Amino acid sequence: MMHGNVHKIAASRCIENWFRIESLTSESESNRIQCLDASRPWLCFWILHSLELLEEPIPAAVASDVCQFLARCQSPTGGFAGGPGQHAHLAPTYAAVNALCIIGTEEAYNIIDREKLLDFLWSVKQPDGSFVMHVGGEVDVRSAYCAASVASLTNILTPKLFENTTNWILSCQNWEGGLSGVPGLEAHGGYTFCGTAALVILGKEHMLDLKALLRWVVSRQMRFEGGFQGRCNKLVDGCYSFWQAGLLPLLHRALFKEGESELSRQRWMFEQQALQEYILLCCQNPTGGLLDKPGKSRDFYHTCYCLSGLSIAQHFGNVDLHHEIILGREENRLAPTHPVYNICPEKVAQAVQHFLRLPVPDVNKSDPPFCC
Repeated sequence: MMHGNVHKIAASRCIENWFRIESLTSESESNRIQCLDASRPWLCFWILHSLELLEEPIPAAVASDVCQFLARCQSPTGGFAGGPGQHAHLAPTYAAVNALCIIGTEEAYNIIDREKLLDFLWSVKQPDGSFVMHVGGEVDVRSAYCAASVASLTNILTPKLFENTTNWILSCQNWEGGLSGVPGLEAHGGYTFCGTAALVILGKEHMLDLKALLRWVVSRQMRFEGGFQGRCNKLVDGCYSFWQAGLLPLLHRALFKEGESELSRQRWMFEQQALQEYILLCCQNPTGGLLDKPGKSRDFYHTCYCLSGLSIAQHFGNVDLHHEIILGREENRLAPTHPVYNICPEKVAQAVQHFLRLPVPDVNKSDPPFCC
């Protein structure tokens, strides 16, 4: 059974207090969260998304506090940093934009400086089509996804900005069928999701070897546990409930567009019930929060992605064609999540509609937007 109420209480308490790190007086409290100081927009996203999946309303005052905190994380040169006064980085930029879209108010949308965000994306774009995570930082396929995600949600995505990006991502698909962080390395669930989702945003997912990718990802679901591993010969991990299972809706759509006639109209191409069993039986902390596997501690990251994977396993299709597979009681049901952006679909639609009413920022390097 889903311990929904305790997860709601735990997440609600955290979102009310976590961003007030400066007010902590206890040395033990400060030490406990010091390692997360550069991940504070991520904490915001993980908790807010967990709450929306649990269908727990976010109080208006708390939402406004989060907006104002994220405004302090926005860099003067564009993009968002891991905390106030830090350098802009694509990962917390993705997390901050998603968090603001979940809140979905005018205050939240107005926090995002789209012109400077576009400047920041250009500053991390590389000639080969890849992106670095921050100025002077590392290249991997996560950065391409983070850039494509925030650009498409905020209506600053242009062909010129993502010139050569498709070919660079395609070069990350290896002989296994999955995608690696950079060309030539081992296929990995998180990188595979990021690369595939980025290509979906760019409308180029058909250029992947879809059958090889499908074979690779379905082989990552563990026969005994029911959950997913991230790589071949690795242990099951609750977070891959989203990174791997979230690929199946993307592949379903891509194969449907390619004319595959044998696709189910009721199920994704993995054992949805088995994944739900793993999350519900093995990944819940009885006092709130979810975890990697039995014996591990709960944390906000695994809470978010276990719940996201559970949502994927429960919901098939979209508004026009929707089918649910809910293991156990009705209270186990979560809200649907968008498989590309991993926020609820209505929040994606609301944000896209809002920003489409605004012109693409007039930056010298930009050109007219294209529909993704």
